[in-house]
Amino acid sequence: MLQVVIIGSGNVAQHFIKALANSANAKVVQAFARHLQDLEHLLPATAITSSYESLKEADVYIIAVKDDAIAHVSSQLPFTGRLVVHTSGSSGMEQLDNKNRRGVFYPLQTFSKNKEIDFYVVPLCLESEQEADYQTLEDLANGLSRSIYKIDSEQRKALHVAAVFVNNFTNHMYTIGDEICSQNNIPFGILGPLIQETADKINTLSPKNAQTGPALRHDGQTIQKQVDLLEKENHKELYTLITQSIQQTNE
Repeated sequence: MLQVVIIGSGNVAQHFIKALANSANAKVVQAFARHLQDLEHLLPATAITSSYESLKEADVYIIAVKDDAIAHVSSQLPFTGRLVVHTSGSSGMEQLDNKNRRGVFYPLQTFSKNKEIDFYVVPLCLESEQEADYQTLEDLANGLSRSIYKIDSEQRKALHVAAVFVNNFTNHMYTIGDEICSQNNIPFGILGPLIQETADKINTLSPKNAQTGPALRHDGQTIQKQVDLLEKENHKELYTLITQSIQQTNE
């Protein structure tokens, strides 16, 4: 069974700890947290440390921290020659200190603190410098997910940008929709079936072919009425920019 050390205590780290608790071929032998109490609800106190010098020997060390902390954290590790990976979508493998064997174990998913995730359906994107290390990461991934991809650093950076558009930007659209509903005393929940159908539709259609709405129809009167209805100037600008993008894409 693979021995895993998790370095980090945020959303991604905690979801990995939970997922690995159900893995048949790997287990978390230790986790690093600057504040031990952040992980006490997931692991016994003896399995948590705030000292790099106290890190146990393991098959894989997963650094699950903010992107701008990866280089610093990896440089603090007091050992050499071991397999160390990060979980970032936008950081290259070279962000890891080369005193250890380097790799990436990137879960393509959005993680929120109080929302459980079924790791079995989460795509895991793997990369390593050495083929033998890739096999180790693949073995680790097989115990967590049915979707495993060999993705290099440049592909992963592009994938992360695509993910920002379909996830982070889309969620911001929900936020704006929620504001508009609230301003007009409409429950946001009324949009739930529409949101679900929009997401389901791309299982059978390409996103381009699934596009509908006044922008696609070049319905100028409706577009102008909706722009006039919006109260915030940045919402007007965003509506206009996205409308133009839809029209240019479908010319």
